[in-house]
Amino acid sequence: MRFLWILAVVAALTMGTYASRASEDWPQFRGPTGEGHAASTKLPLSWSSTQNVVWREEVPGVGWSSPIVYRGVVYLTTAMLNNAGNPKSLRLLAYDTASGNLIWNREVLAVSKPPPKHAKNSHASPTPIAEGEHIYVHFGHLGTACVDLSGNVLWRQTSLGYAPVHGNGGSPALVDNKLIFSCDGASDPFVVALNKNNGEVIWRVPRVTTAQKTFSFSTPLLISVDGQRELITPGSGVVNALNPEDGSSIWSARYGEGYSVIPRPVFGQGMIFIGTGYDRPWVYAIKADGRGDVTDSHVAWTTFRGAPNTPSLLLIGDELYFVSDSGVASCVDSRSGKLHWNERLGGDFSASPIDANGRIYFTNERGKTFVVKASTQYEKLAENDLGEHTLASLAASGPSLFIRTEEHLYRIQEPTR
Repeated sequence: MRFLWILAVVAALTMGTYASRASEDWPQFRGPTGEGHAASTKLPLSWSSTQNVVWREEVPGVGWSSPIVYRGVVYLTTAMLNNAGNPKSLRLLAYDTASGNLIWNREVLAVSKPPPKHAKNSHASPTPIAEGEHIYVHFGHLGTACVDLSGNVLWRQTSLGYAPVHGNGGSPALVDNKLIFSCDGASDPFVVALNKNNGEVIWRVPRVTTAQKTFSFSTPLLISVDGQRELITPGSGVVNALNPEDGSSIWSARYGEGYSVIPRPVFGQGMIFIGTGYDRPWVYAIKADGRGDVTDSHVAWTTFRGAPNTPSLLLIGDELYFVSDSGVASCVDSRSGKLHWNERLGGDFSASPIDANGRIYFTNERGKTFVVKASTQYEKLAENDLGEHTLASLAASGPSLFIRTEEHLYRIQEPTR
């Protein structure tokens, strides 16, 4: 009996440890829900390149995937370049969250003669996603793979080649046994679901659009509306709501010639909020309970003022926040689109904002993070400068922020009191 009691105590402690870790995981692009929300009440308010830096580690290669945090490890992808500046090896890196030590550096895909990319992009821009004992790594048109927590590649999928424009960008989503992502290239765009256990295609559906430029880079979002699950996947000229089981269409809404769509959608108040891409971005609020083409019936409101091309939106309660690529931050009423405030932060922006404990973190391309109060009244709480170029979005785990710059990975945390 005593032996069984000891086993029960050990099991309880182990489960408690895993539960604690799980509550601090940031397992995908934009965190646990995919919408930029951090549960922590103790994220740092102030830092610099020397203040409140727990550690700073070099990141080999070149890449703009955002960090994820999973079971005490930070994962990033990167591309190692040859002497001509072209990628020769696409890799997954694993860093210990406590010490910053590089645990392993594994090649996922070897590359030869990749298509050209935009100067602002990298060959390792999509963010990994973690679940169970696996990390799923995506490099757009170059391929997708599953890696275990020791860095062993379990499967690769490289048969979905398409003609990219400006390289890769959108990250995948996990739904049940499916890894789902968009393949919006120069022509014949499509959305595909892979079997997460072996990489085989479960379904593949074309994206029907009238946009002349069909390339885009958005990340899907799974939502539930009146018990119906919908996979929201924006592309050039159209946003689609698909049934994740088979890829069949539930509804779609058109927005003209918008292309190179990057922001990940957010959901609330029964509506999907999206950015419509270049050349002139708009923010659309679309009621998510429609069927068929809902362009004329379910678009609740739109605005172009301060709309982003690149950073994703952030919905907190009744307010929708966003920052334009040129650095103008906005807060609007999510139900009506009424503007509460519109303020210039400064600098150019690519990273998507996150929020925690009533604060919003906006990071610009120069490595400066503006912390703003989540409120209908604008109030800047802090301005923190790392002085390094960055396009990646922040990750949050417990009381720490993880920031990827062009050359380094930072763990930022205020001293415990």
